[in-house]
Amino acid sequence: MKGIVFTEFLDLIEDKFGLEMVDKIINQSTLESKGIYTSIGTYSFSEMLQLLNHLSKNTNISIDNLLLVYAEHFFSVIEKSYPGLLATYKDPIEMLSSIENHIHIEVRKIYPDAELPEFTVEEKTENSLIMIYKSNRAMHHFGLGLMNKTFEHFNTTATIALEKIKEDGTEVKFIIQKN
Repeated sequence: MKGIVFTEFLDLIEDKFGLEMVDKIINQSTLESKGIYTSIGTYSFSEMLQLLNHLSKNTNISIDNLLLVYAEHFFSVIEKSYPGLLATYKDPIEMLSSIENHIHIEVRKIYPDAELPEFTVEEKTENSLIMIYKSNRAMHHFGLGLMNKTFEHFNTTATIALEKIKEDGTEVKFIIQKN
């Protein structure tokens, strides 16, 4: 997993819960990196799981809800760092449907060894989208949070339902209806 995911996660924790919480969850975890991350480095997903689990236990906030909040934070990083990418699109459905064939291609230019989830478009209309998320990492709520922020970015709303295809969350169907 790319280091930017870790550095931004720890920044968010510091902003929301304080530096003491960052220190606490790092010390509660067994991290090969010792909790020292660079945005361009690559780290084990197990480290993210440990940090998420310990943050969840210390805050009594579910991992899914933590991932939603983190995705909202991460979208703001994308807005600031890559405004040209977002400016390519005029509509949230168009943007979301191009994750695999445009956005992930751009991400791989910056982070060639990034392990990204797969998004397959099953059905698309002007106001709706059905996509299948597949990843060996069950972070579909992170994807859901990014989708929510995508609609907000375009000053519109949507109803986004998710159905787990695999119970462990590694394969999920997103059913999106623009309001």
